[in-house]
Amino acid sequence: MPPYPLNYHHYVEGLKAGRLPGLKCRDCGTVFTPPNGVCVNCSGRSLVLADLIPRGTIRTFTVIRVSPEGFAPPYIVALVELEDGPFVLGNLEGFNPDLAGLDLIGRPVTVGQRIFPKPEDQSGVDGAALTFSLSD
Repeated sequence: MPPYPLNYHHYVEGLKAGRLPGLKCRDCGTVFTPPNGVCVNCSGRSLVLADLIPRGTIRTFTVIRVSPEGFAPPYIVALVELEDGPFVLGNLEGFNPDLAGLDLIGRPVTVGQRIFPKPEDQSGVDGAALTFSLSD
């Protein structure tokens, strides 16, 4: 079995560097992110690194008004189809959630990231979440 080309640590480091790391399956050509142990389409294990284009289109969204502890509502969670094909979830930033309507669907976005430093008393790597900003 070939070595795994993209672990979570390298994914977060790529996001910190302003890239959108992903994987491409040599067997079927599917491109995906975030990292996964096998191809999301064919379960193949022949994966290579692929930096994805950090642009996409909002396909759907929801406004979160009652949130988990540590998050300040309201905020928008969007499902975005990237130009390279994969669908990813993240927060739409810079847009008033109270003005969110169906006209957001189909709008182009630029992909960014929010890094969450790991607590000082824990081992491991920082956390990361994708963010989106309207680009038209």
